[in-house]
Amino acid sequence: MSEEHTKGTLNKAQGKVIEGYGKLTGNRRDQARGKAKQVQGDAQQRLGSIADAVRRP
Repeated sequence: MSEEHTKGTLNKAQGKVIEGYGKLTGNRRDQARGKAKQVQGDAQQRLGSIADAVRRP
């Protein structure tokens, strides 16, 4: 498992927290920021999967 997988997981978790906070406070900007952070995390995890596939013999 590459470092990108870990970073992606952390970004997704942070995004969920930010989005939840935005929903709680009614702040649409935080909701959008949270969703964007989750998308970033998904992309990082996919990048990690690609990197792992390239490294495999």
